[in-house]
Amino acid sequence: MAPSTVEGTPNGSLKPKEEEGTTQQPSLFEIDDSDLTRLLEKPRPVNIERKRSFDERSFSEMSINMSPPRNNFYRMSDNSSRGGGFDILDGVYSPGRWTGTPRSGYFEPHPIVGDAWEALRRSMVNFRGQPVGTIAAIDNSSEELNYDQVFVRDFVPSALAFLMNGEPEIVKNFLLKTVFLQSREKKIDNFKLGEGVMPASFKVLHDPVRNVDTILADYGESAIGRVAPVDSGFWWIILLRAYTKSTGDTTLAEMPECQRGIRLIMTLCLSEGFDTFPTLLCADGCCMIDRRMGVYGYPIEIQALFFMALRCALLLLKRDCEGNDCIDRIVKRLHALSFHMRSYFWLDIKQLNDIYRYKTEEYSHTAVNKFNVIPDSLPDWVFDFMPTRGGYFIGNVSPAKMDFRWFCLGNCVAILSSLATPEQSSAIMDLIESRWQELVGEMPLKICYPAMESHEWRIVTGCDPKNTSWSYHNGGSWPVLIWLLTAACIKAGRPQIAKRAIELAESRLLMDQWPEYYDGKLGRFVGKQARKNQTWSIAGYLVAKMMLEDPSHLGMISLEEDKQMKPQMKRSASWVFLIWLLTTACIKAGRPQIAKRAIELAESRLLMDQWPEYYDGKLGRFVGKQARKNQMIEKIL
Repeated sequence: MAPSTVEGTPNGSLKPKEEEGTTQQPSLFEIDDSDLTRLLEKPRPVNIERKRSFDERSFSEMSINMSPPRNNFYRMSDNSSRGGGFDILDGVYSPGRWTGTPRSGYFEPHPIVGDAWEALRRSMVNFRGQPVGTIAAIDNSSEELNYDQVFVRDFVPSALAFLMNGEPEIVKNFLLKTVFLQSREKKIDNFKLGEGVMPASFKVLHDPVRNVDTILADYGESAIGRVAPVDSGFWWIILLRAYTKSTGDTTLAEMPECQRGIRLIMTLCLSEGFDTFPTLLCADGCCMIDRRMGVYGYPIEIQALFFMALRCALLLLKRDCEGNDCIDRIVKRLHALSFHMRSYFWLDIKQLNDIYRYKTEEYSHTAVNKFNVIPDSLPDWVFDFMPTRGGYFIGNVSPAKMDFRWFCLGNCVAILSSLATPEQSSAIMDLIESRWQELVGEMPLKICYPAMESHEWRIVTGCDPKNTSWSYHNGGSWPVLIWLLTAACIKAGRPQIAKRAIELAESRLLMDQWPEYYDGKLGRFVGKQARKNQTWSIAGYLVAKMMLEDPSHLGMISLEEDKQMKPQMKRSASWVFLIWLLTTACIKAGRPQIAKRAIELAESRLLMDQWPEYYDGKLGRFVGKQARKNQMIEKIL
């Protein structure tokens, strides 16, 4: 099937191409661009009230040299008749709106900020004279493939950068164009896609002879591997909420087109089927990792985005007849989803030890090993990777399968959406600090860890030459992820982690011409097939930098915790046996302080672990796989 095409007439209207002998009834989404312009030009009162999504007192106590909070705000220009006509006052950290150069207020911006803004503006795409997005990359040294298109996923950091800089027009136009494209009839071969499916990307084609702009949309039918853009709809809802939060303009979200778009996405995701879990079942390649990488099933990235989109939709939907039914279903799903994710996807040392000791073939609702995971299937690396203090949401959970890989995007979105509790958010930060070399290295940030190698790589990826070990999606380092890390760090009250990562990125990004990704265990090498001047690498850096300088920006992409969905987080520590022999030997040798130290270690866990017979592991961190509990000799000793 050819990609869906929307043609712009000379006066700017959007219409689908018609087949001979057929007539089409006008739909709600066949809106003339002149009508769209009139909608945009309606004067609307814009009420801006930025709310910080963190404890200001605790944040000020952080050991980091932050600039003073930005005092600028939006106001309607006195001589402006457009809802998008904003002035920015007292800018502390925003590039000049018209010059494309950084403004300087209370601090001196990094030298690469100006270059980043210039590169971001070069990537902008216009449709009938209006900016509607940014293309994926401007790299004249490589074949374009689909890097000259506007991707929904890729545009998000660009959109946030423009919003933070007081330029909401391009974001508004993008949101409207994509929701119009959602209404097109979508077919792949002879199969009709769901009505709520959002395009993965679109391309603007200009006919200089007819002076007509045409939008060519891709819903997955042209993608490499024909992968489904499951995350596009979620990102669209999240971005709509970010636009509303940033500008204070609720009229866009309240438009019938946008309300219908939200409901269609929700209907697609909340439809009943054979699922026994509240998570979304997906095929491989359904998200940022859009190639075969063994993420089929219930990948953490999709589940975290799903959770955040549900919460954003809850805030955006009108409380009317159509909206109320959708809202009721969202609330029920949110409670089930949060319990499932926090109970079964969360991994810390205590949970890892429990899985290590799992019994199998359990039947009935009393089963502890609910997914019948075989303990012998636990990978060796996870025992050394898991710190005593720390934890994360694992990559996938389904019957007899647990993917223990770390996925950066899913864990950061879990923090931003408050899928992770405050304790879990802190544990994720602890993990990043403890495993800095593995997860950050010399260039932030590993998309997943660890990489698959040799036989596993051949079986899981199908010998994919692009996803070789420590490259691209298979353990590659992606600079775009720095904006998500920064947002998550600020929300978790650990901005110093983000500051350290940004400084690493600044040392190389401009020099390396803003590559798409880096290769190697430490991310030292520009990716072998990485595009240069990758737009979301540029935008991701700008968003991270602006958020760190003005943390109030976090409010547009962060959601506060719902107190009704708060579970308990579990943690643990470690110990060693034969302590009585060690104690007597130490006393006889005149070194009782050694025994004292060992006893204190034992006291930190023995009672909590119910006096086990023995512990496993190089460091004795795990209760023995078949160890009996309440061993009396240990109590006596």
